[in-house]
Amino acid sequence: MSALAVSVFAILALIGAPLAFAIGLGAVAALYTGGFDLVVLPQRMMFAVNSFPLMAIPLFMLAGELMVKAGIVDRLVSFANSLVGRVQGGVAHVTILAGMVFASVSGAAVASASALGSTLVPALRKTYPDGYSSAVIASAANLGPVIPPSNAMIVYALMAGSSVSVGGMFMAGIVPGIILALGFMALATLIARRRGYALSGTPFSVRNALIETRRAGLILLMPVIVVGGIVGGIFTATEGAAIAVVYALVVGLFITRKLRLADLPGCLFRAAVMAAMVGALIAFASVVTFVFTLDLVPMRLSSWIRDLTSDPMTFILLVMAMLLVVGMLIESNAAYIMLVPLFAPMAISYGIDPLFFGFLFMYNLVVGMMTPPVGVLLFVMSGITRVSMSELTREALPFVILQFAVLALCVLFPPLVLWLPSVFGY
Repeated sequence: MSALAVSVFAILALIGAPLAFAIGLGAVAALYTGGFDLVVLPQRMMFAVNSFPLMAIPLFMLAGELMVKAGIVDRLVSFANSLVGRVQGGVAHVTILAGMVFASVSGAAVASASALGSTLVPALRKTYPDGYSSAVIASAANLGPVIPPSNAMIVYALMAGSSVSVGGMFMAGIVPGIILALGFMALATLIARRRGYALSGTPFSVRNALIETRRAGLILLMPVIVVGGIVGGIFTATEGAAIAVVYALVVGLFITRKLRLADLPGCLFRAAVMAAMVGALIAFASVVTFVFTLDLVPMRLSSWIRDLTSDPMTFILLVMAMLLVVGMLIESNAAYIMLVPLFAPMAISYGIDPLFFGFLFMYNLVVGMMTPPVGVLLFVMSGITRVSMSELTREALPFVILQFAVLALCVLFPPLVLWLPSVFGY
Protein backbone atom coordinates (compact mmCIF):
# COMPACT_ATOMS: atom_id res chain seq x y z
CA MET A 1 0.00 0.00 0.00
CA SER A 2 2.74 2.44 0.92
CA ALA A 3 4.53 1.98 -2.40
CA LEU A 4 1.29 2.65 -4.27
CA ALA A 5 0.56 5.79 -2.24
CA VAL A 6 4.04 7.17 -2.89
CA SER A 7 3.90 6.26 -6.60
CA VAL A 8 0.52 7.94 -7.18
CA PHE A 9 1.68 11.02 -5.27
CA ALA A 10 4.93 11.25 -7.28
CA ILE A 11 3.16 10.89 -10.65
CA LEU A 12 0.49 13.48 -9.84
CA ALA A 13 3.03 15.91 -8.38
CA LEU A 14 5.23 15.63 -11.45
CA ILE A 15 2.34 16.47 -13.80
CA GLY A 16 1.53 19.57 -11.76
CA ALA A 17 -1.39 18.51 -9.53
CA PRO A 18 -1.73 20.45 -6.24
CA LEU A 19 0.38 18.65 -3.64
CA ALA A 20 -2.45 18.25 -1.12
CA PHE A 21 -4.66 16.50 -3.66
CA ALA A 22 -1.75 14.45 -5.00
CA ILE A 23 -1.14 13.16 -1.49
CA GLY A 24 -4.86 12.62 -0.91
CA LEU A 25 -5.38 10.62 -4.10
CA GLY A 26 -2.33 8.53 -3.25
CA ALA A 27 -3.91 7.77 0.12
CA VAL A 28 -7.26 6.90 -1.52
CA ALA A 29 -5.54 4.51 -3.94
CA ALA A 30 -3.68 2.80 -1.10
CA LEU A 31 -6.78 2.42 1.09
CA TYR A 32 -8.91 1.15 -1.80
CA THR A 33 -6.40 -1.51 -2.92
CA GLY A 34 -5.89 -2.50 0.71
CA GLY A 35 -9.58 -3.29 1.05
CA PHE A 36 -10.34 -0.56 3.59
CA ASP A 37 -13.68 1.20 3.82
CA LEU A 38 -13.01 4.71 2.48
CA VAL A 39 -14.83 6.16 5.49
CA VAL A 40 -11.39 5.86 7.11
CA LEU A 41 -10.24 8.77 4.94
CA PRO A 42 -12.44 11.54 6.40
CA GLN A 43 -12.06 10.08 9.89
CA ARG A 44 -8.26 10.29 9.77
CA MET A 45 -8.36 13.72 8.14
CA MET A 46 -10.67 15.10 10.80
CA PHE A 47 -8.58 13.56 13.57
CA ALA A 48 -5.44 15.23 12.15
CA VAL A 49 -6.80 18.78 11.96
CA ASN A 50 -9.01 18.69 15.07
CA SER A 51 -6.17 20.10 17.15
CA PHE A 52 -6.04 23.11 19.46
CA PRO A 53 -2.27 23.70 18.93
CA LEU A 54 -2.82 23.70 15.16
CA MET A 55 -5.08 26.75 15.49
CA ALA A 56 -1.94 28.83 16.11
CA ILE A 57 -1.02 28.61 12.41
CA PRO A 58 -4.06 30.43 10.92
CA LEU A 59 -3.94 32.95 13.76
CA PHE A 60 -0.27 33.81 13.12
CA MET A 61 -1.09 34.04 9.39
CA LEU A 62 -3.91 36.48 10.19
CA ALA A 63 -1.60 38.50 12.43
CA GLY A 64 0.89 38.75 9.55
CA GLU A 65 -1.82 39.94 7.13
CA LEU A 66 -3.00 42.57 9.61
CA MET A 67 0.55 43.80 10.18
CA VAL A 68 1.12 44.29 6.47
CA LYS A 69 -2.08 46.33 6.13
CA ALA A 70 -1.27 48.25 9.30
CA GLY A 71 1.91 49.67 7.77
CA ILE A 72 4.07 47.86 10.29
CA VAL A 73 6.52 46.75 7.60
CA ASP A 74 7.09 50.39 6.59
CA ARG A 75 8.06 51.27 10.15
CA LEU A 76 10.35 48.25 10.40
CA VAL A 77 12.09 49.28 7.19
CA SER A 78 12.56 52.84 8.48
CA PHE A 79 13.91 51.46 11.76
CA ALA A 80 16.35 49.15 9.96
CA ASN A 81 17.41 51.94 7.60
CA SER A 82 18.26 54.21 10.53
CA LEU A 83 20.66 51.57 11.86
CA VAL A 84 22.33 49.93 8.85
CA GLY A 85 21.23 51.88 5.78
CA ARG A 86 24.46 53.74 5.07
CA VAL A 87 26.95 50.87 4.78
CA GLN A 88 28.27 48.87 1.86
CA GLY A 89 25.30 46.82 0.70
CA GLY A 90 23.11 48.94 2.95
CA VAL A 91 19.74 48.36 1.25
CA ALA A 92 20.33 44.62 1.44
CA HIS A 93 21.19 45.01 5.13
CA VAL A 94 17.96 46.95 5.67
CA THR A 95 16.02 44.16 3.95
CA ILE A 96 17.65 41.44 6.06
CA LEU A 97 17.20 43.32 9.35
CA ALA A 98 13.58 44.14 8.49
CA GLY A 99 13.04 40.48 7.56
CA MET A 100 14.56 39.41 10.86
CA VAL A 101 12.20 41.62 12.87
CA PHE A 102 9.17 40.76 10.74
CA ALA A 103 10.03 37.07 11.17
CA SER A 104 9.59 37.51 14.91
CA VAL A 105 5.96 38.49 14.43
CA SER A 106 4.82 36.60 11.29
CA GLY A 107 6.16 33.05 11.61
CA ALA A 108 5.98 32.26 7.90
CA ALA A 109 8.42 32.69 5.02
CA VAL A 110 5.85 33.25 2.27
CA ALA A 111 4.07 35.98 4.25
CA SER A 112 7.41 37.67 4.90
CA ALA A 113 8.38 37.46 1.21
CA SER A 114 5.10 39.04 0.11
CA ALA A 115 5.31 41.82 2.69
CA LEU A 116 8.99 42.64 2.15
CA GLY A 117 8.69 42.31 -1.62
CA SER A 118 5.82 44.76 -1.94
CA THR A 119 7.62 47.27 0.31
CA LEU A 120 11.30 46.99 -0.59
CA VAL A 121 11.51 46.01 -4.26
CA PRO A 122 11.40 49.66 -5.50
CA ALA A 123 14.22 50.70 -3.14
CA LEU A 124 16.35 47.66 -3.98
CA ARG A 125 15.93 48.18 -7.72
CA LYS A 126 17.49 51.63 -7.46
CA THR A 127 20.80 50.05 -6.43
CA TYR A 128 20.78 46.37 -7.39
CA PRO A 129 19.76 44.23 -10.39
CA ASP A 130 16.33 42.62 -10.16
CA GLY A 131 17.71 39.09 -9.73
CA TYR A 132 19.90 40.03 -6.77
CA SER A 133 17.12 42.12 -5.21
CA SER A 134 14.76 39.14 -5.37
CA ALA A 135 17.38 36.80 -3.89
CA VAL A 136 17.99 39.15 -0.95
CA ILE A 137 14.26 39.38 -0.18
CA ALA A 138 13.83 35.60 -0.44
CA SER A 139 16.75 35.08 1.94
CA ALA A 140 15.43 37.63 4.44
CA ALA A 141 11.98 35.99 4.24
CA ASN A 142 13.50 32.58 4.95
CA LEU A 143 14.36 33.83 8.44
CA GLY A 144 10.60 33.61 9.14
CA PRO A 145 10.47 29.88 9.99
CA VAL A 146 13.80 29.98 11.90
CA ILE A 147 13.22 32.92 14.25
CA PRO A 148 10.23 32.39 16.58
CA PRO A 149 7.30 32.35 16.40
CA SER A 150 7.46 29.83 13.58
CA ASN A 151 4.63 27.92 11.92
CA ALA A 152 7.13 25.25 10.84
CA MET A 153 8.17 24.69 14.46
CA ILE A 154 4.53 24.40 15.52
CA VAL A 155 3.86 21.76 12.85
CA TYR A 156 7.00 19.82 13.81
CA ALA A 157 6.15 19.87 17.52
CA LEU A 158 2.60 18.75 16.74
CA MET A 159 3.80 15.79 14.65
CA ALA A 160 6.60 14.82 17.07
CA GLY A 161 4.20 14.54 20.02
CA SER A 162 5.19 15.03 23.63
CA SER A 163 8.93 14.65 22.99
CA VAL A 164 9.24 18.27 21.82
CA SER A 165 7.51 21.42 23.03
CA VAL A 166 6.67 24.45 20.92
CA GLY A 167 8.39 26.74 23.43
CA GLY A 168 11.56 24.66 23.29
CA MET A 169 11.59 24.75 19.49
CA PHE A 170 11.11 28.53 19.60
CA MET A 171 14.12 28.97 21.89
CA ALA A 172 16.24 26.61 19.77
CA GLY A 173 15.82 28.86 16.73
CA ILE A 174 16.95 32.18 18.22
CA VAL A 175 20.75 31.78 18.21
CA PRO A 176 20.96 30.06 14.79
CA GLY A 177 18.53 32.66 13.41
CA ILE A 178 20.74 35.53 14.59
CA ILE A 179 23.85 33.82 13.19
CA LEU A 180 22.07 33.32 9.87
CA ALA A 181 20.96 36.96 9.68
CA LEU A 182 24.48 38.21 10.46
CA GLY A 183 25.85 35.82 7.84
CA PHE A 184 23.42 37.19 5.25
CA MET A 185 24.58 40.73 6.07
CA ALA A 186 28.25 39.78 5.78
CA LEU A 187 27.57 38.08 2.45
CA ALA A 188 25.65 41.13 1.20
CA THR A 189 28.60 43.36 2.10
CA LEU A 190 31.04 41.06 0.29
CA ILE A 191 28.88 40.94 -2.84
CA ALA A 192 28.37 44.73 -2.80
CA ARG A 193 32.12 45.31 -2.62
CA ARG A 194 32.96 42.80 -5.33
CA ARG A 195 30.34 44.17 -7.71
CA GLY A 196 30.89 47.82 -6.84
CA TYR A 197 27.32 48.63 -5.76
CA ALA A 198 26.94 52.26 -4.69
CA LEU A 199 26.26 53.37 -1.14
CA SER A 200 22.66 54.23 -0.41
CA GLY A 201 20.32 54.69 2.52
CA THR A 202 20.22 57.16 5.37
CA PRO A 203 23.51 58.12 7.07
CA PHE A 204 23.57 56.90 10.66
CA SER A 205 22.80 59.38 13.41
CA VAL A 206 21.94 58.69 17.02
CA ARG A 207 19.01 61.12 16.90
CA ASN A 208 17.46 59.49 13.85
CA ALA A 209 18.01 56.00 15.27
CA LEU A 210 16.29 56.99 18.52
CA ILE A 211 13.33 58.53 16.65
CA GLU A 212 12.81 55.43 14.50
CA THR A 213 13.26 53.13 17.49
CA ARG A 214 10.53 55.05 19.33
CA ARG A 215 8.22 54.85 16.28
CA ALA A 216 8.84 51.08 16.02
CA GLY A 217 8.85 50.49 19.77
CA LEU A 218 5.41 48.92 20.07
CA ILE A 219 6.12 46.72 17.07
CA LEU A 220 9.45 45.55 18.51
CA LEU A 221 7.69 44.82 21.80
CA MET A 222 5.22 42.45 20.15
CA PRO A 223 7.54 39.41 19.75
CA VAL A 224 8.80 39.92 23.30
CA ILE A 225 5.24 39.65 24.62
CA VAL A 226 4.12 36.81 22.35
CA VAL A 227 7.23 34.61 22.38
CA GLY A 228 8.09 35.51 25.97
CA GLY A 229 4.61 34.54 27.12
CA ILE A 230 4.74 31.21 25.32
CA VAL A 231 8.22 30.34 26.58
CA GLY A 232 7.40 31.53 30.09
CA GLY A 233 4.34 29.30 30.25
CA ILE A 234 1.96 32.23 30.66
CA PHE A 235 -0.08 31.11 27.66
CA THR A 236 0.02 28.44 24.96
CA ALA A 237 1.22 28.95 21.38
CA THR A 238 -2.40 29.19 20.20
CA GLU A 239 -3.27 31.76 22.84
CA GLY A 240 -0.08 33.65 21.94
CA ALA A 241 -1.14 33.69 18.30
CA ALA A 242 -4.55 35.08 19.29
CA ILE A 243 -2.80 37.78 21.33
CA ALA A 244 -0.68 38.61 18.27
CA VAL A 245 -3.87 39.14 16.24
CA VAL A 246 -5.34 41.47 18.86
CA TYR A 247 -2.02 43.30 19.18
CA ALA A 248 -1.81 43.81 15.40
CA LEU A 249 -5.40 45.10 15.36
CA VAL A 250 -4.71 47.61 18.13
CA VAL A 251 -1.48 48.84 16.54
CA GLY A 252 -3.04 49.09 13.08
CA LEU A 253 -6.26 50.80 14.15
CA PHE A 254 -4.99 53.14 16.85
CA ILE A 255 -1.18 53.56 16.52
CA THR A 256 -0.28 53.56 12.82
CA ARG A 257 -3.95 54.19 11.87
CA LYS A 258 -3.38 52.62 8.46
CA LEU A 259 -5.59 49.60 9.09
CA ARG A 260 -9.23 50.21 8.21
CA LEU A 261 -12.26 48.14 9.07
CA ALA A 262 -12.80 47.68 5.33
CA ASP A 263 -9.42 45.87 5.17
CA LEU A 264 -10.47 43.15 7.63
CA PRO A 265 -12.51 40.94 5.23
CA GLY A 266 -9.59 40.81 2.78
CA CYS A 267 -7.13 39.95 5.57
CA LEU A 268 -9.43 37.24 6.89
CA PHE A 269 -9.92 35.79 3.41
CA ARG A 270 -6.19 35.64 2.57
CA ALA A 271 -5.36 34.11 5.95
CA ALA A 272 -8.16 31.56 5.52
CA VAL A 273 -6.89 30.56 2.06
CA MET A 274 -3.33 30.04 3.31
CA ALA A 275 -4.55 28.18 6.40
CA ALA A 276 -6.76 25.96 4.24
CA MET A 277 -3.77 25.02 2.09
CA VAL A 278 -1.77 24.01 5.17
CA GLY A 279 -4.77 22.25 6.69
CA ALA A 280 -5.42 20.25 3.53
CA LEU A 281 -1.79 19.12 3.43
CA ILE A 282 -1.89 18.08 7.07
CA ALA A 283 -5.22 16.25 6.68
CA PHE A 284 -4.30 14.28 3.55
CA ALA A 285 -0.72 13.57 4.64
CA SER A 286 -1.99 12.14 7.94
CA VAL A 287 -3.80 9.43 5.95
CA VAL A 288 -0.56 8.53 4.17
CA THR A 289 1.15 8.35 7.57
CA PHE A 290 -1.63 5.99 8.67
CA VAL A 291 -0.95 3.80 5.61
CA PHE A 292 2.78 3.80 6.43
CA THR A 293 1.97 2.64 9.95
CA LEU A 294 -0.24 -0.18 8.70
CA ASP A 295 2.61 -1.37 6.44
CA LEU A 296 5.07 -1.20 9.36
CA VAL A 297 7.20 1.29 7.41
CA PRO A 298 8.59 2.98 10.58
CA MET A 299 9.72 -0.37 12.01
CA ARG A 300 11.25 -1.52 8.72
CA LEU A 301 12.96 1.81 8.12
CA SER A 302 14.35 1.81 11.66
CA SER A 303 15.68 -1.71 11.21
CA TRP A 304 17.26 -0.83 7.87
CA ILE A 305 19.02 2.26 9.22
CA ARG A 306 20.15 0.34 12.30
CA ASP A 307 21.78 -2.16 9.98
CA LEU A 308 23.56 0.69 8.21
CA THR A 309 24.91 2.41 11.32
CA SER A 310 24.69 2.52 15.08
CA ASP A 311 26.43 5.89 15.33
CA PRO A 312 24.12 8.84 16.19
CA MET A 313 26.12 11.36 14.15
CA THR A 314 26.06 9.14 11.07
CA PHE A 315 22.30 8.79 11.51
CA ILE A 316 21.94 12.60 11.64
CA LEU A 317 24.05 13.00 8.49
CA LEU A 318 22.01 10.34 6.66
CA VAL A 319 18.73 12.06 7.59
CA MET A 320 20.09 15.50 6.67
CA ALA A 321 21.23 14.21 3.26
CA MET A 322 17.80 12.69 2.65
CA LEU A 323 16.04 15.91 3.70
CA LEU A 324 18.27 17.88 1.33
CA VAL A 325 16.73 15.92 -1.55
CA VAL A 326 13.22 15.91 -0.04
CA GLY A 327 13.33 19.69 0.46
CA MET A 328 14.07 20.17 -3.22
CA LEU A 329 11.13 18.05 -4.34
CA ILE A 330 8.34 18.18 -1.73
CA GLU A 331 6.55 21.08 -0.05
CA SER A 332 7.84 21.40 3.52
CA ASN A 333 4.54 20.98 5.38
CA ALA A 334 3.85 17.72 3.56
CA ALA A 335 7.37 16.54 4.42
CA TYR A 336 6.89 17.32 8.13
CA ILE A 337 3.65 15.39 8.32
CA MET A 338 4.85 12.31 6.46
CA LEU A 339 8.42 12.09 7.78
CA VAL A 340 8.47 13.43 11.35
CA PRO A 341 6.48 10.47 12.75
CA LEU A 342 9.02 8.18 11.07
CA PHE A 343 12.28 9.80 12.10
CA ALA A 344 11.60 11.56 15.43
CA PRO A 345 11.21 8.28 17.39
CA MET A 346 14.29 6.88 15.67
CA ALA A 347 16.36 9.88 16.75
CA ILE A 348 15.31 9.28 20.36
CA SER A 349 16.29 5.61 20.05
CA TYR A 350 19.77 6.76 18.98
CA GLY A 351 20.01 8.90 22.12
CA ILE A 352 19.82 12.18 20.20
CA ASP A 353 18.24 15.13 21.98
CA PRO A 354 14.75 15.42 20.41
CA LEU A 355 14.93 19.23 20.47
CA PHE A 356 18.29 19.22 18.68
CA PHE A 357 17.07 16.76 16.05
CA GLY A 358 13.80 18.67 15.65
CA PHE A 359 15.55 21.94 14.91
CA LEU A 360 17.94 20.34 12.41
CA PHE A 361 15.02 18.59 10.69
CA MET A 362 12.99 21.78 10.48
CA TYR A 363 15.91 23.97 9.39
CA ASN A 364 16.92 21.60 6.60
CA LEU A 365 13.44 21.74 5.09
CA VAL A 366 13.39 25.53 5.51
CA VAL A 367 16.46 25.78 3.28
CA GLY A 368 14.55 23.66 0.78
CA MET A 369 12.16 26.59 0.35
CA MET A 370 14.94 28.30 -1.63
CA THR A 371 16.13 25.30 -3.66
CA PRO A 372 14.60 24.43 -7.04
CA PRO A 373 12.55 22.79 -8.45
CA VAL A 374 10.01 23.30 -5.61
CA GLY A 375 11.60 26.34 -3.96
CA VAL A 376 8.39 28.13 -3.05
CA LEU A 377 10.15 31.39 -2.13
CA LEU A 378 11.79 31.52 -5.54
CA PHE A 379 8.39 31.20 -7.20
CA VAL A 380 6.91 33.90 -4.96
CA MET A 381 9.71 36.37 -5.71
CA SER A 382 9.71 35.51 -9.42
CA GLY A 383 6.01 36.32 -9.48
CA ILE A 384 6.50 39.64 -7.66
CA THR A 385 9.53 40.92 -9.60
CA ARG A 386 9.06 39.05 -12.93
CA VAL A 387 12.64 37.77 -12.76
CA SER A 388 13.35 34.50 -14.57
CA MET A 389 13.79 31.45 -12.36
CA SER A 390 17.23 30.76 -13.84
CA GLU A 391 18.53 34.23 -12.95
CA LEU A 392 16.92 34.16 -9.51
CA THR A 393 18.34 30.71 -8.75
CA ARG A 394 21.83 31.85 -9.78
CA GLU A 395 21.67 34.94 -7.54
CA ALA A 396 20.19 32.97 -4.62
CA LEU A 397 22.87 30.26 -4.72
CA PRO A 398 25.40 32.04 -2.39
CA PHE A 399 22.62 32.59 0.19
CA VAL A 400 21.57 28.93 -0.03
CA ILE A 401 25.17 27.79 0.46
CA LEU A 402 25.42 30.06 3.51
CA GLN A 403 22.25 28.51 4.98
CA PHE A 404 23.74 25.04 4.61
CA ALA A 405 26.96 26.29 6.22
CA VAL A 406 24.93 27.41 9.25
CA LEU A 407 23.24 23.98 9.28
CA ALA A 408 26.69 22.35 9.35
CA LEU A 409 27.71 24.62 12.26
CA CYS A 410 24.62 23.56 14.20
CA VAL A 411 25.33 19.87 13.55
CA LEU A 412 28.96 20.22 14.67
CA PHE A 413 28.24 22.49 17.66
CA PRO A 414 24.94 21.43 19.30
CA PRO A 415 25.15 24.15 22.02
CA LEU A 416 24.28 26.71 19.32
CA VAL A 417 20.85 25.07 19.30
CA LEU A 418 20.52 23.74 22.83
CA TRP A 419 22.11 26.38 25.05
CA LEU A 420 19.24 28.86 25.10
CA PRO A 421 16.52 26.22 25.57
CA SER A 422 18.50 24.81 28.51
CA VAL A 423 18.63 28.28 30.09
CA PHE A 424 14.82 28.36 30.02
CA GLY A 425 14.48 24.83 31.34
CA TYR A 426 13.73 22.93 28.12
